[in-house]
Amino acid sequence: MSVERTTAVGGMETSYGFKRVGAGEKQSLVNDVFHKVANRYDLMNDLMSAGLHRLWKDAMVAWLHPPKRPDWSVLDVAGGTGDIAFRIVEASGRNAHATVLDINGSMLAVGRERAEKKGLSANIDFVEANAEELPFSEATFDAYTIAFGIRNVPRVDVALAEAYRVLKPGGRFLCLEFSEVDMPLLDKVYEAWSFNAIPRIGKVVTGDGEPYSYLVESIRKFPNQVNFASMITRAGFDRASFRNYSGGIAALHSGWKL
Repeated sequence: MSVERTTAVGGMETSYGFKRVGAGEKQSLVNDVFHKVANRYDLMNDLMSAGLHRLWKDAMVAWLHPPKRPDWSVLDVAGGTGDIAFRIVEASGRNAHATVLDINGSMLAVGRERAEKKGLSANIDFVEANAEELPFSEATFDAYTIAFGIRNVPRVDVALAEAYRVLKPGGRFLCLEFSEVDMPLLDKVYEAWSFNAIPRIGKVVTGDGEPYSYLVESIRKFPNQVNFASMITRAGFDRASFRNYSGGIAALHSGWKL
């Protein structure tokens, strides 16, 4: 694959998969993708991770280790369907409060419905807003989480700065994202699966393969683990680190506001 990843310097703001778009155009294109896949979001992640995303999300929440006290709050960004928020609330013994923020109303509608069915509505708020312009005051949350969403934000550096702003001193940033495979054989197998199989399966299952083509291309364009860790540090976070899962298919990044 000849297409190169963007670096810590930037480039995602004009990258819609492998296509270059004008400044300000990406967000509406991404919104359309998620309107199309909202009701198939879990299936989408199952296809893109062979079902492993469920284990990676469990590992993310385990590393966060939310306390079992009612005054602890987390902001889960780009988490419209509630996957991470549900796990965090349950891990806290249903004591924590989660605010799920997503720019896509279709995704949030799915999340609200799921929260009601799980009996978690009292623990979770759903807010439609942009990760680049969070509608919260400084030092509001104890933790900020984002899973498989930050590569879809046009200005990643702005989103990271906003994450830092709304966290309390001592707050934790965690980001789970598809990343760069670091195993020679696995990278070829995963690339073949991603670019050949996933869009075709997506078209069969949902009738539209284009959203899946964008999503796998966006993975290939996103900065690798080292470069993204540098961006987190540049945003002001201390002790930036990451853990690879499944040979680097996904990486979990951590940072602290100290």
